[in-house]
Amino acid sequence: MPTILPVKGVSPTFADDVYIADNATVVGDVQIGDHCSIWFNAVVRGDVNYIRVGNYSNIQDGVVIHCTYQKNGTDIGNYVNVGHNAIVHGCTVQDYVLIGMGAIVMDRAVVQSNVIIAAGAVVLEDSVLESGFLYAGVPAKKIKPLTDEQLAMLKQLPHNYVLYSSWFKPQ
Repeated sequence: MPTILPVKGVSPTFADDVYIADNATVVGDVQIGDHCSIWFNAVVRGDVNYIRVGNYSNIQDGVVIHCTYQKNGTDIGNYVNVGHNAIVHGCTVQDYVLIGMGAIVMDRAVVQSNVIIAAGAVVLEDSVLESGFLYAGVPAKKIKPLTDEQLAMLKQLPHNYVLYSSWFKPQ
């Protein structure tokens, strides 16, 4: 069973059709939207501030989502893909975003809609990632506009994760 715990009397809440892997951890002031998935070894830790995740978003294996005490909650929009082993901390991620494997998004960063953050990129504090672009590097820099194929992938990938999570649900 996943670890789902209250912190200071506040328990996580989950909308309809949310998949949580058996060894995922979700604690505190966390709200997860419809048709989301939280995968193996992911930690969503709303102990020191809030975490909000919109609909059709997926938090993949080994991801850590956290926030900053008395300063920055974490807002993740709809149709967001948070890749394996990424860290998302005290920031805002709008809709239709792919955060690549091992990427880090730091406090007060704002990732606008329709953005791809490459694997291993580090988005520094207070950064604003403009809609429609690929960002990569340490620190993350705007690399190039997204192609039509990449924009289509941002729309399709969340639906793939709804399918994948259905494989793990009891029949």
